[in-house]
Amino acid sequence: MKHFFLLGLAACLCFASVDVNTAGEKELATLKGVGEKKAKAIVAYRKSHGCFKSVDDLKSVKGIGPKIISANKKELRASSCSKKKK
Repeated sequence: MKHFFLLGLAACLCFASVDVNTAGEKELATLKGVGEKKAKAIVAYRKSHGCFKSVDDLKSVKGIGPKIISANKKELRASSCSKKKK
């Protein structure tokens, strides 16, 4: 019984959503089609332009297109953010 609980917990953690406004490079790099280089680009874009208003705003990041967004749509979310761009 204990093993089933741990297995269920692990499954939930594996399928947790990734918030594009708070996720770090390592978390972003786990997405389909997003490696280390694209994850760095997402974080750099967020730092210079401010928070993403929606997941679809990721298209503004060089190297991120509709196919990558579509492949990860169920795992992605964009939380509201009060931090303003610099």
